[in-house]
Amino acid sequence: MDLIYLLILYLAGINLVTFAMFAWDKVRAIRGDWRVPEKTLLALALAGGTPGAFIAQQRLRHKTRKRPFRSQLVLIAILHLTLLLALTVPFTREVLLDQLRLLLAE
Repeated sequence: MDLIYLLILYLAGINLVTFAMFAWDKVRAIRGDWRVPEKTLLALALAGGTPGAFIAQQRLRHKTRKRPFRSQLVLIAILHLTLLLALTVPFTREVLLDQLRLLLAE
């Protein structure tokens, strides 16, 4: 299977999981039950689920007022955008894709 196809599948999956975890945390917050740790939500965003996190924040109106959390999520988004921009430069793209292939081969 093509590496780009796998990456698209991965990103779709991680964003669905991220959105679902935000939704689950919202339900737990309403019920007053045990919550999903913020570091788990941020780790999912860092793993590629940033769009899912932002969509969940807006759609569910969840985690929109917590300053440290919002700031950390924005920093993760900036990191992802920087990576995306790096992928538009042919030399950098080849270096990053070679590293990804090495990681997947291990």
